[in-house]
Amino acid sequence: MPYFYIVAAILIWSSLGLMVRFAAVPVHILIFYSTLFSLMVQSVMFGRKSYRRSFPPFKKLHFVFLLSACLLLNTFTFLFAYSRTTIANAVLTHYIAPVVVVFLAVMFLGERITRTVVVSIVLASAGLWVMLGGSTMIHCIRGVFTAGIHMTDDLIGIISGLISGVAYAVLIVLARVLTQRFNPYNLVFVQNSFIVVMLLPFVRTFPVEKIWLFIVMGIMHSTVAPFLYYRGLKDVNANSTAILGYLEPVGAITLSIIFLNELPGAKTILGGILIIISGYLTIRRREA
Repeated sequence: MPYFYIVAAILIWSSLGLMVRFAAVPVHILIFYSTLFSLMVQSVMFGRKSYRRSFPPFKKLHFVFLLSACLLLNTFTFLFAYSRTTIANAVLTHYIAPVVVVFLAVMFLGERITRTVVVSIVLASAGLWVMLGGSTMIHCIRGVFTAGIHMTDDLIGIISGLISGVAYAVLIVLARVLTQRFNPYNLVFVQNSFIVVMLLPFVRTFPVEKIWLFIVMGIMHSTVAPFLYYRGLKDVNANSTAILGYLEPVGAITLSIIFLNELPGAKTILGGILIIISGYLTIRRREA
């Protein structure tokens, strides 16, 4: 069941592309108001004594602040990569995260690198490569070695994507540690509180006509999804969680077919199958 908590959270987050498309507002505005509405929903839980008693002590809140900062860095650099380079370059560099997680998990969590983990990462990476194609990224990297470093839009986007991938990896490892110590409900509430405070100085407008979307995202993307994700992380190791993250682009493409009528090509379907197989291997290893 913990694996399915994580998969459910990832599938919810895979709809973020649709939400951004429907909202048509600056990304920081979208994140701020959806997170703000999520705090209103989450505050109801403090009517129960069990949640108030399990609230993280103030002297340990700096760990949650670090988690929140990683989440913001991951989100902004990923979206910035989209604005500077191709979607393929942005996604391929962002999903370096599982490889980084493998090493961080060995160093800080004492997790082992198993054959299944290696096979799953290779399959998922190959699937993503086939799905999105990496020719532009290869051309850009080759240009760095042949003509020197020139800060083109593609190169800036690739660097930004790599930063988002590393931030995502650190986020997974931190969340794995913190979910062992704190109640996931409280962890999500404190994390979202920090995000609202960090974004507040940059918010000047309130798009009233988008309030329905902020409420939906506040409930689903900023409350339900992170709670499921952190709840799953209590029992699922960091390596497996990172590998399951490859399901997000598959979910995003599926939703684009349903709601935007964007039909995928043969490469997209083949890549998606490889990613799904890697997720199946990860879950099957746990069940075994």
